[in-house]
Amino acid sequence: MSSLPFWEGHIVRSVEDLEDGALLIILDTCPASEPQCGACRRPCSLVHERRRRKVRDRDCLDRRVWLDLPIRRLDCHHCNARVTEHISWLDRRARITHRVRVWVEALAQLLPIAHVARLTGLHWHTIKDIDHQRLQRLHGDFSANDVRRLVMDEFALHKGHRYATVALDAERMKVLWVGEGNSREAIRPFFEKLGPEGCQRVEAVAMDMNSAMDLEVRAQCPNAEVVYDLFHVVTRFGREVVDRVRVDQANTLRAEPKARQVIKRSRWLLLRNRDNLKSEQAIKLEELLAANKPLSTVYLLKTELKEIWYAPTVREGARRWKSWLRLALDSQIAPLIQFAKRLAKYRRGILASAIYPMSSSTLEGVNNRIKVIKRMAYGFRDSAYFFLKIKDAFPGKVR
Repeated sequence: MSSLPFWEGHIVRSVEDLEDGALLIILDTCPASEPQCGACRRPCSLVHERRRRKVRDRDCLDRRVWLDLPIRRLDCHHCNARVTEHISWLDRRARITHRVRVWVEALAQLLPIAHVARLTGLHWHTIKDIDHQRLQRLHGDFSANDVRRLVMDEFALHKGHRYATVALDAERMKVLWVGEGNSREAIRPFFEKLGPEGCQRVEAVAMDMNSAMDLEVRAQCPNAEVVYDLFHVVTRFGREVVDRVRVDQANTLRAEPKARQVIKRSRWLLLRNRDNLKSEQAIKLEELLAANKPLSTVYLLKTELKEIWYAPTVREGARRWKSWLRLALDSQIAPLIQFAKRLAKYRRGILASAIYPMSSSTLEGVNNRIKVIKRMAYGFRDSAYFFLKIKDAFPGKVR
């Protein structure tokens, strides 16, 4: 009697219906199949003992499938070891078959772990361990060959100002490394993994205006130009200038409640890109800017600030920067003047965008995808697993 192709080395003795509706398939070893040593994988006929093990196989139609099979311990005369036999479709000490593992790996890429657990009937931790092993196999090794341009950013790991840092290959769109923390000491392991030659090869690093990240990049990558990201600068401008001016203007209209409410409720209208506004929203924005000169000034300077990043050359970028800075300093708007003076320290990194036009949408896409991964999992208790999930979401593209 020959063994079955999907349970190699075994034959079916009987099939039983369990009380919960599952199937229990009882297997025996095939007389025609000689056991293989689990260590050296050579045939071995010296059986020390036999035990039976109950393992889970993939569902058949709408029925759970369990297998009851014999497991033999062998006295191998080739390697002089007493080991469990090798079974091609079952790992050593495993309670699930390879088919179940492959099935779970496919499901875990599409669904949250809790949903996969309900679908398969396996424990949450079993699903997580299977997916973790898959991710470790695919992304556990650090690989950063020929990286020339990097994008580095921080994101909220947990509530309470706990952050992590992500390093991405800007050309391949591949996450190279994720680490907990956003200090110089926290991101230093990335550059240590990159190695001296890798650090020498880096020519540009895009980031927000994080002084710790800036200093560490300059210390580790002497040939790299720091490029400040447009999205983060404009976001900070909206928070520190547009919002502040809006509140100040609302406070000057205490005697006019209706006009004050219009300005107080205009926050998202002022922060949103004009191209993303609906026709009725665009009309409201025009009316608001026409009625309030300080808001009109900061809104227009926000638009002009973006144009610096789109300059075709450094020379043109410098001209746009000087023009913008002069307008900001002459505006007599205190929050705008303070912001402009602080931003002047980062001028080199802003103008570097003309040489290295690294899109801010890259960072925005990474952050949005990380938020989706966190929502799907309802948060991660295992940071290492979470970081592997991020790397799996950005495996990179072929140049």
